[in-house]
Amino acid sequence: QVQLVESGGGLVQAGGSLRLSCAASGLSFSNYVMGWFRQAPGKEREFVACRNGVNRYYADFVKGRFTISRDNAKNTVYLQMDSLEPEDTAVYSCAARGRFAIATMKYAAMYDYWGQGTQVTVSS
Repeated sequence: QVQLVESGGGLVQAGGSLRLSCAASGLSFSNYVMGWFRQAPGKEREFVACRNGVNRYYADFVKGRFTISRDNAKNTVYLQMDSLEPEDTAVYSCAARGRFAIATMKYAAMYDYWGQGTQVTVSS
């Protein structure tokens, strides 16, 4: 049984930082592409970042503020978020997919497993 469990969300002031973690179990972690998505109230889920074995990919709105990393020894993927803005307020979820394709990396439907999400709230 695959499980993805996020942690690290919370309330932070604009300009602050948070580090999200996603611990995976039940899958061969190093063989999976790990991604982060977010969903704000009233909006569709959107791609934030993903990391395969070699490269990192980011949504345009990240603008160098976020960094995705992974520790295969710990079966964990991280999202370091700096210079947070109120517009970053959302539920952040991690996801895993078995095969990587640049053309579809932003599509949530292409991911096989999902965590329950963690709330990030940025106050102005």
